[in-house]
Amino acid sequence: MKRRDFLKLSASAGVGLGAVATLPPFSAAYAQAKTVFKAADVQPAGYPTVAATENLGKKLDAATKGRLTVQMYPSAQLGAEKETIEQTQIGAIQLLRVSAGALGPIVDDINVVNMPFVFKNTAHARKMMDGPVGQALLDKITANANAGLVGLCWMDAGARSVYNTKKTVKTIDDLKGLKIRVIGNPIFIDMMNALGANGIAMGYDQVFGALQTGVIDGAENNPPSYVFSNHYTAAKHFSLTEHLIIPEVLAFSKKAWTALSADDQALIKKFAREAQMEERELWNKYEQAAMEKAKAAGCEIVEIADKAPFQAAVKPVWDKYGPKYQDMIKRVQEIA
Repeated sequence: MKRRDFLKLSASAGVGLGAVATLPPFSAAYAQAKTVFKAADVQPAGYPTVAATENLGKKLDAATKGRLTVQMYPSAQLGAEKETIEQTQIGAIQLLRVSAGALGPIVDDINVVNMPFVFKNTAHARKMMDGPVGQALLDKITANANAGLVGLCWMDAGARSVYNTKKTVKTIDDLKGLKIRVIGNPIFIDMMNALGANGIAMGYDQVFGALQTGVIDGAENNPPSYVFSNHYTAAKHFSLTEHLIIPEVLAFSKKAWTALSADDQALIKKFAREAQMEERELWNKYEQAAMEKAKAAGCEIVEIADKAPFQAAVKPVWDKYGPKYQDMIKRVQEIA
């Protein structure tokens, strides 16, 4: 069976939530029914977000004595981010790890964290995730009537930088004319164009093939994604522009969430918060391993000594998108 056919079948059948979907909450049968939550991630097995979600599932299984469990589908088995968001919205997938970049077009408030250079560094971004601003943004996901999602927690994804197959990029002028893949969010396309490159929106699962065939000259992502999705084998020039620090979101299908008891909801939220902190520890090690592997493979890792020209170049993006988020941006920038 082709994956697209499987996706249609899954969506129509509401796979994975049979007990919750057909039994009323708080009934005796509901309390005893075994429910398997389908969890999706585009990243491969062993990736920090995948491992942390799997650990959440193990804790949930133990705490409910097997009544609630999680089945993980990594490596885009259930589709790319856009497809898995849609499936989560209708309840065919219950648990989804997705980039805030991909969520921005659905929950506009989340675009605050998608603004280029909005964070000083990754430490600043982590303080946002762990504090009241982070919770306020998760609440905006949950409150969005059209999203159909419940924002559970943040997961670290480090800083994103540019890599390409063509040449060394040391200055902003070196980006001119390069076709660089970005997440399908208008902010990112405008950002890359402002930097002098040509921003090309493309699904993450298509990037490796596009690099190999020359459809794109490069992409932008964090070191683990660069290495462990094998992009580094095609694009040997990695420049640490760190233009974006986009956190990941672990979300639950609202359709499935409303069928859970308040106790089960609280349990999932508790384990999600723990997963947020566990993923960060895994991330630190994974990022270091990725950089070491890239260097060992002969990739050119370029430090950008002066990022001021890059920051100045994206001013039109801030002028276009910044005003609508100014209150939340102010809260983010005031985080000490």
